[in-house]
Amino acid sequence: MKIKEKTFVPYLSEEKLQLAIRELATTINRDFQGRTPVILAVLNGAFMFTADLIKMLEVEVEISFVKVKSYEGTQSSGEVKQLIGLDSSLQGKDIILLEDIVDTGHTIYHLIRLLEAQEPSSISTATLLFKPEALQKEVDLTYVGIRIPDIFVVGYGLDYDGLGRQYREIYQLAE
Repeated sequence: MKIKEKTFVPYLSEEKLQLAIRELATTINRDFQGRTPVILAVLNGAFMFTADLIKMLEVEVEISFVKVKSYEGTQSSGEVKQLIGLDSSLQGKDIILLEDIVDTGHTIYHLIRLLEAQEPSSISTATLLFKPEALQKEVDLTYVGIRIPDIFVVGYGLDYDGLGRQYREIYQLAE
């Protein structure tokens, strides 16, 4: 598959993604039984992951979104820009911060600091993909779907310069 000048090849199938999401949902259902967490999804990338995950949750949840940006092309800029903020207080609430991918950790680190200032009861993190080799900021990831090497991926919400988010599976940049 080509996006702009880059070629991508299949990496993670839809079936593998759905299995990982089902396992995350099972654990979240167990951990939050009797509570009503706020799912705080990071846009744009986590929209597909969020939709599929919440369909599998049995616990009651509130859902909200925040939009941040730290990527330019295939590289993280290292600078997190909050674009759209929260519209309600999170004080005293259990938060589950959902990310499509954690690589450098800058985005989720920044968001956790912002959320702590809101004085929630708890903050948990869930990411569909995690690149441990790329991590630059120390972050506590409560729920991790799939660990991947430090490769560039698109599809299932992940993009290359705004393109490629619509695919049901994930593709990696061809060497």
